[in-house]
Amino acid sequence: MDYTYLEKYLLNKRGAFLDFPFGPQAAVFKVKKKMFALVAIEAHPLTVSLKCDPDDAIALRSMFDAVTSAYHMNKEHWNTVILDGSIPEGVVEKFIDASYDLVVKGLRKVDRTELNKIP
Repeated sequence: MDYTYLEKYLLNKRGAFLDFPFGPQAAVFKVKKKMFALVAIEAHPLTVSLKCDPDDAIALRSMFDAVTSAYHMNKEHWNTVILDGSIPEGVVEKFIDASYDLVVKGLRKVDRTELNKIP
């Protein structure tokens, strides 16, 4: 998975937008001002940090060598996925979907309602 595909997939989420609050090397994908993904653009291989249910976070780290606790993030709730090809693209997409869904679930009801109005 390359950056172009990853960015397109992330921005295809309802209400998602791209921000660079930490500088040009860290692409932050948000929904309603809440981060659901952080991509280290300059990393080789590319990495993406994603929000995760705490129990799932631990399980995924034990299942995949390319999943680690996220650097500079709450390690209970965030994993970093190394996009080295060892995890199938469809599985990475499921990780992204779960991260987005967790963030949306935590939004205020009014914000979730607004999101549902976006075509």
